[in-house]
Order: sequence, then structure tokens, then C-alpha cells
Amino acid sequence: MNETTFRWVQHGILVVLLLLYAGSFAAFFHPFLAARSRHTLRQRTAAVFCIYLAPYLTGLVADLPNWSSMAFITLAMSLLSAPLRLSRQTILLLSAVFFSARNLCALAMESLNFLWSQRLSEMNDAEQIFLRLTIHFLLLMLVQFALFLAVLFLAAGVLHRKELHLGVWETFCLLLIPVTGILVGSILFTMLIGVKDGVIFQLYEQHPLFIGLVPLVAGMFYAGTLVSIFSYQEMARLQEEKNTYFLEKQQIRAMQERMEEVEGFYTGIRRMKHEMRGHLANIRGLAQSGSYGEIEQYIGRMDESMKVFDLTVKTGNPITDVILSDRQRQAVKLGISFQVDFRYPQSERYDPYDIGIILNNLLQNALEGCEKLPEDARYIRLLGKQQKKFFLIEVKNPFEGELEIDRDSRLPHSTKGGMFHGIGLSNVRREVEKYMGEIEIKTRNNEFCVTVLLQERSVPK
Repeated sequence: MNETTFRWVQHGILVVLLLLYAGSFAAFFHPFLAARSRHTLRQRTAAVFCIYLAPYLTGLVADLPNWSSMAFITLAMSLLSAPLRLSRQTILLLSAVFFSARNLCALAMESLNFLWSQRLSEMNDAEQIFLRLTIHFLLLMLVQFALFLAVLFLAAGVLHRKELHLGVWETFCLLLIPVTGILVGSILFTMLIGVKDGVIFQLYEQHPLFIGLVPLVAGMFYAGTLVSIFSYQEMARLQEEKNTYFLEKQQIRAMQERMEEVEGFYTGIRRMKHEMRGHLANIRGLAQSGSYGEIEQYIGRMDESMKVFDLTVKTGNPITDVILSDRQRQAVKLGISFQVDFRYPQSERYDPYDIGIILNNLLQNALEGCEKLPEDARYIRLLGKQQKKFFLIEVKNPFEGELEIDRDSRLPHSTKGGMFHGIGLSNVRREVEKYMGEIEIKTRNNEFCVTVLLQERSVPK
């Protein structure tokens, strides 16, 4: 084999490896590319594949530095974050992990490359040298790619193959080790080959200790990357458990408040029962004295005092009657105009307890939102109606200020100290998912509107 053939074979191997690395890059991002259809998912995966290929294909012709290709790919992925349905933080982290794995694996293989090259220096026949060089290059690239796939698979396992919820600070901390590894790897690559007095030499020749030290450094950097990601995953898991605990605690508190309200209601009934004997004695005395006109007035006052126990809202279901009547009384105390047009669905495929949770959380948020406004601007409008196999719930209330929507949860950020606003809507969404429904949040002309659409369950409750 001559030098020209060797160069052509070498370029062919590089092109095949480039396609393999591009496929690995797309496969690494594939689990994070959320899509409702397989066709859309394939399109996004193909886009990632092409983005990776573009700079490296150019580099085969123009001999671009490796860092410029990595920068181009990362920048292009970040600019296309919206169509890819990926956060820029996730793109930065995944790209850094991928390129760190590739560079560190290549760095680790330099020691093996040096040891194999020593054997070639003992040969004199040119054709044999180029043949051995071809085999040597092919085996080296295959071993390097196999090692790369192993460490990339390990990284994918640590990342749990799910969307990462990263803030700026978390992204910075997680990027620190892999980016440092890429920089250190690039520096070591430049140090491995040097020129002294017009003679090219390798670092390994002068310092044989580096034959084992360089792969060790590469492995330590990659292990540090995996440890940092694993630590973040554990922190995220603990935070999720904390949020779940907080959610349950809020639900328990809401139930306790409801129990206190019910207890107060029945305490009033017991007190009225106790007082009824006195009322009857008074009426009997008025009747015996012939004061019939005063009896009528007395009974009228009794009737007024007993209206507090009436359910002011009639929906067709006792549970929603109690909830809406209670929320209406709260609204009246706060000077809030409370307009209700709610009809409980006739279908048995809706659980009144689930609908009660939705109403309780939505109206609680609306009441808390109205408290921040002047009394003349306070109102709550509730709509509930059945449309064929769907049930629509809509709550509107005024608000002031800016509404921040979380990119991942698609729910508003809380502006209150206790996070109840976000937790309440999380409760609503959890109930909505039981019915394969949807929740939509809109703001227009300083009005906050939450629309919930539920589908009938396949099996009645």
C-alpha cells in the first residue's frame, strides 16, 4: 500500500466515524426531544444529526479547529432550542457532556496510539509501513469509538433520560467540570507533540510517566462530570419529594380548614337547637297574652337568623353546593362580587370529590388575587356547564402586575410567600389529568382566566 491509498482510506474511515459520531449525538439527544408524534420526533432527531454533521464536513475540507466545530454545534442547537422543544440549559449541559466524553476518550487513546507507533518505527518496508498504519489507524478509531459509546451510555444512564429542570446557577455548576475537562484535554493535546531544535518529539518520549497519567486525568475529569450530574439528580429528587410533601401539607391544611368550617356550621345548628326551647317559650307567652302581631315579628326575626344556615348556591350536587356557598360567603365578607353560573354535570362519569378539589383551588386562588385589589375592582365569575361528553369550568378574576409562566410546568410562578398559587394550580392539573382533560391559563386586559376542560371517564365512578 502506497501513501496515496493510505490517505484515501484514512479519509474514508474518518467520514464513516463522523457519521457514527453524528448518529451518537442525535441518539444522545433523542430521549430529551419531546414530541407528540413519531414523525415530529424523527424530524427533530434528523435536525440534530444534520447540525452535528455540518461543521465537521466543512472541517474535512477546510481543516477547521475542533473547538470551532464544537462551538458552532452548541450555538446552532441553542438557537434552535424553541423548535427542538429543549431549554438552552439542557442543550448546553448535554453538548458539554458529549464533547467532553469524545475529547477525553480521544485523549486517553493517545497513550495506546504511542505504544502502537513504537512498533511501526522498527519496520523498513514502505508498503508494509502504510499497510500497518492503515490497520493501526482503523483499530485505534474503532477502540476509541467503542470506549466513547461506553462512557456515553453511562452518562445517559446517569441523566435518567428525562428533561432537566435547570436554572442558571445549576447549569453553571454542572458545566464547570466538563468544560474544564474539554479545555484541559485541548491543552494536553497541544503538549503531546512539540518541536525542539528543529526536531519533532512526543511528550511520552521525554516523560514516559504521562503514558499512564494522561488516561488517568481524562478518566478523573469524566468521573467528576458523572458525579456532579448524579449529585444534581439526587438534589432534584429530594426537591421533588419536598414539593410533594408541601403539596400534601397544603391539602391537609385545606381539609382542616374545611373541617373547622363544618364544625362551626354544626355548632351554630346545635346552638340554635338549644335556643329553640327559649324561642318556643317566648312564642307561647306571646300567644297567651294575645300579642299575635308581635308573634309574627318574632318569627320573622327567627327566620332571618336561620338564613345563615341556608345554601345560597344550588348546583345540582350537595358537595359543590357547600363549596360554592362557602366561597360566596367569603367573597361577600371581602367585598368581592361573586357571580355563579354553574350546573353540575348530569353524567355519573364525573366524581364530585374531584370537581370539588378543582373548584376549591381555583376559587381560593381567585379570592387571594382579589384581596390585593381595591374593593371596587374585585370580582369573581364562575362558569360550569356540560357540553356533550365534556365538562367546562371557567374562573375569571382581576389581577395587577406581571404574570410569570414556568417554562416546564406551564403554570404561573407564585408571587406570594407561601407558593400556594402554584400549588393550587398543580392540584387542579393533577385532577384534570384523571379525565384526560386540559387546563388553559390566559391573561387579557388585567383579567386572569383559568379554563378547565374535562372528558367523561370510560367507567363511571
